[in-house]
Amino acid sequence: MARDHDVQALSDVDIHVYEAVASQAVESGGTELPALVRATGLEEDEVRRSLATLVEQGYVVPKGGGFGLGAHTFGLDY
Repeated sequence: MARDHDVQALSDVDIHVYEAVASQAVESGGTELPALVRATGLEEDEVRRSLATLVEQGYVVPKGGGFGLGAHTFGLDY
């Protein structure tokens, strides 16, 4: 994970995608791209771009054929 990451520097889309990953990961340990597209209501390309940012920052990690939560420094209520 990036050492000096700042959750406040993420875009609204990134936060939205992160929250979708988090809510699905709590239930099943991870999620796949089609489920994230459905959950967010965003275009697939937009979700892919956001996931790339989130993976680069360490908030989301590739997991099998999908994505799971990376280490984070802020709380979530799900």
